[in-house]
Amino acid sequence: MDFSIKGVFRPKFFRLFGKGNYDSRTFMSDLAAGIIVGIIALPLAIAFGIASGVTPQQGLITAIIAGFLVSVFGGSRFLIGGPTGAFIVIVAGIVAEFGMQGLIIATIMAGMMLVVMGLCRMGAIFKFIPYPIVVGFTSGIALTIFTTQIKDFLGMDIEVPSGFIPQWLCYFQNISAIDPAEAIMSVCCIAIIILWGKINRRIPGSLIAILVATAASVLLGRFAGLDFATIGSKFPELASGLPMPKPVAPHFDYETIMSLVSPAFTIAILCAVESLLAAMVADGVTGKRHDSNTELIGQGIANIVTPMFGGIPATGALARTMASINNGGKSPVTGIVHAVVLLLIYLFLMPYATYIPLSCLAAILVIVAYNMSEWRTFRYLLKADRADVAVLLITFFLTVIVDLTVAIEAGVLLAVVLFVKRVMETSSIRVLDDDHIAATEDDEAAQLDDTEHLDIPAGVEVYEINGPFFFGLASRLEELEEGHRMNNVKVRIIRMRKVSFMDSTGIRNLRNFCQRTEKRGIRVILSGVNPQVLATLQKFGLDEEIGKEYIFPHIIPALAKANEYLENSREKHTVGK
Repeated sequence: MDFSIKGVFRPKFFRLFGKGNYDSRTFMSDLAAGIIVGIIALPLAIAFGIASGVTPQQGLITAIIAGFLVSVFGGSRFLIGGPTGAFIVIVAGIVAEFGMQGLIIATIMAGMMLVVMGLCRMGAIFKFIPYPIVVGFTSGIALTIFTTQIKDFLGMDIEVPSGFIPQWLCYFQNISAIDPAEAIMSVCCIAIIILWGKINRRIPGSLIAILVATAASVLLGRFAGLDFATIGSKFPELASGLPMPKPVAPHFDYETIMSLVSPAFTIAILCAVESLLAAMVADGVTGKRHDSNTELIGQGIANIVTPMFGGIPATGALARTMASINNGGKSPVTGIVHAVVLLLIYLFLMPYATYIPLSCLAAILVIVAYNMSEWRTFRYLLKADRADVAVLLITFFLTVIVDLTVAIEAGVLLAVVLFVKRVMETSSIRVLDDDHIAATEDDEAAQLDDTEHLDIPAGVEVYEINGPFFFGLASRLEELEEGHRMNNVKVRIIRMRKVSFMDSTGIRNLRNFCQRTEKRGIRVILSGVNPQVLATLQKFGLDEEIGKEYIFPHIIPALAKANEYLENSREKHTVGK
């Protein structure tokens, strides 16, 4: 069985059964791993839903529907989809400003963007986002999540403003509002999660913490008169059970769409980066390879469908993915089983979730924030060069202090600028001042095999471009010309053997350079032009302007043509006298 769109969309799930490589033994392994991952996902889905400013059932709906769709249509065998901590900040901001309807529209728009990215084969691009930017995002998000959980962690019954600095000012001004019982409950939950992880790695510590904290809150409330803030006290409607979610078509209008373009772009980029990074980590552990373009399309489908049932943005979850692999998950069936487990919990056990203390969920999210923070990596990157440190700190502080949307947009811009800077550092244009140049196009071959050299005749100047001739380097040709003018130059050879490609800016500057040179009575000859660069010259008609007879694939015929041109010039000069 195969399902693909011109080789771009090739879900791993549909390729499982085509060649008989999926058997009952593999299914049992996937079944066991899926059950465990479903249990792990339960407290996280509830916690992420509440922290994002929506209801716990919306977090569960997201884990169920998105988890199912990512596994069915994704490009990785192992990736588990669902709500993640990275989206808490952006989702809470959209809900606060645009309401749930705005979040639905923004998520659907983000899903459409992801599908387009996948169809346009942009999956590989996200692999090249500089690591300092990724660490800056995740560390900043982690600190923001930690900040938002302080209220419930300490049991403070206060109104907390938005914004990192105002929130901390509010906490310090209301220290007296701390509830000792809630704070002790939170600390005990963190201790349980940490200690249980040393005892048993298969059953998540967060689930044990929820069971113990829920039992403790019920018993202490009944026999000691201690009242804890719970999911039921915040969402009393959950006590009567939950209906099956029904699809709802959101209302789109031009003004709403335009106002949500930026948040939708942020969701799409964050989803692409997080899911593909998680898939790459899974590949490194398992030795398999994911299809990044298919993964983007699968993530897009999940984010288009899920919000129509009341869900929130979803992406690949690294912790759940690694839990799947470590517990024997072999295929996307694991993710499907995990979604079914969550669906059964949603249908039959959610009324009991009303007894879960909010301080316990806050403790779980504090642990999530700590694991996301990558503080060791952050500290390590501070030893890098100044450019990487600047990118790391700018991304981090924009995420924490300003806004995640601004940080994402600035991060993408910084990635482009950093890429251009790196390429420019490895690319150059120089005038060959030596008395000779190698007759071969290969420097290593010249050093090893070829000892023949050709002299540059008087009246000939050779410019050599090393690296791609694009907008980041194009202006250097003019700068070099202004700073290096030789007398009695009749021919300029532009050696392009190391030019892998040219963009429109490079073409424009080369054309301007040729025109200025021709006005001074100097003939331009191109050498080392590879077929790809020649095709670009032909596309813009520059080969006709320079003259096809003056474009060569090698320096030897170019120098021969220069000598011929010089001889003809001397003859014309003699005849003129």
